[in-house]
Amino acid sequence: MPVRYFLKQLLLPPGGLFLLLLVAWWLRRSWPRLSALCFVLGLGGLWLMSLPITVETAAKRLETEPALAESQWAALAQQADAIVVLGAGRERADPAWGGVDQPSVIAMERMRYAARLAKASGLPVLTTGGLHFGLPPSEAEVMAVSLHNDFGVNVRWKEEQSRTTWENAQLSAALLLPQGIKRVVVVTQAWHMQRSRWSFEQAGFAVVPAPVGFLGVDKARPFGGWMPESQAMWQSGQLLNEAVGLLGYRLFYR
Repeated sequence: MPVRYFLKQLLLPPGGLFLLLLVAWWLRRSWPRLSALCFVLGLGGLWLMSLPITVETAAKRLETEPALAESQWAALAQQADAIVVLGAGRERADPAWGGVDQPSVIAMERMRYAARLAKASGLPVLTTGGLHFGLPPSEAEVMAVSLHNDFGVNVRWKEEQSRTTWENAQLSAALLLPQGIKRVVVVTQAWHMQRSRWSFEQAGFAVVPAPVGFLGVDKARPFGGWMPESQAMWQSGQLLNEAVGLLGYRLFYR
């Protein structure tokens, strides 16, 4: 995992773009034209990634599953057997909570939505997510505790070994399919739903997508989203990682 993480951070933007800038500096005397090309690609890539309009445009390509209407929430009881909430990392030892690990902001967004769906439909909930860099507690456990304490929803199952979306699906299937649970509501970010739905369908489930956290919508930003923002840089990285993951899954997990 550390080697895979290192290579991913080094090669994918923004790491790969900073690498291009370093190469441009290194070649500035011996290969000035190649140096200029690397500089333009590196700086231009960083500028594009920092634009909110880039985020909105790219997200629309990934966010293909429509949102559930609130009028559909109660009817999920007839369409599915359980709700599955995918892990999204955790915050380590938050002093505000007595040094106890907390769900990430993205995980909280998923949990809030899953809690509303669970209360409206009465469906049982599974949280899925393993150890973050090998350190306990699992993401599934952190989410289960928060769902109970913060949203009043008890989690029936916890899948605590997975490290990837593919493993989320495969290990959730190992827990649920033997109990006859074959239809699941999958809760994750809208830009992550394509890969999640595909993974859970490959694991043997009928999937009802429940996307949340849409990025491909007008955020009413000044100047039409053409001014650089630090948040857009992070979001662009997430979307690019998702696009690469979606392609990789369909190539290697068939």
